Amino acid sequence: MPLNNPEQLRQILQSIRTIALVGASEKTHRPSHGVMAYLQGRGYRVIPVNPRLAGQTLLGETVVADLDSLSEPVDMADLFVNSERVGAVVDKAIEKGIPVVWLQEGVIDEEAAARAEAAGLSVVMDRCPKREIPRLGIPLVPHPAS
Repeated sequence: MPLNNPEQLRQILQSIRTIALVGASEKTHRPSHGVMAYLQGRGYRVIPVNPRLAGQTLLGETVVADLDSLSEPVDMADLFVNSERVGAVVDKAIEKGIPVVWLQEGVIDEEAAARAEAAGLSVVMDRCPKREIPRLGIPLVPHPAS
C-alpha cells in the first residue's frame, strides 16, 4: 500500500538527496517545471528525464532520455507521466534499484505500486512533494561539505 502517513513521508523527504524527475518539461507553465525548480530551491539535486529533451539543459541540469541513461544513482524517481506509462517506468526503477518511487498527484497505478513495494521500494502515490514539504515542515536539504 503506498505510503501516506505524514511520518513516512517526512522520513523519505529528509533522507533523499538526488531525484530523477521523469516527465520534466521545459515549459515554465507545466507543473513538472515548477516542481523541479522548487525542489532545487530546497537543496535537492534534480535530474530531468525526458526523451524529447535529452541532451538539452533544463534548470542547470542536463536532461537524460530515460532512467537507463542516468550516469549516477538517484534516491527517488518522481513521476510526471500519464498513468498508462507508470508501469514501464516503475519496472525500470525496480530494475535500477531506485529506493523511492513517487507518483505525482493524479498519477495512479495500483499494480505498478504493488510490484515496486514487493521489490522493496517505497512508493508514494497521488501526492506532490512541493505540497508535502511545507505541510510537513521539511527543512532545506543540507549541502555536502566541500
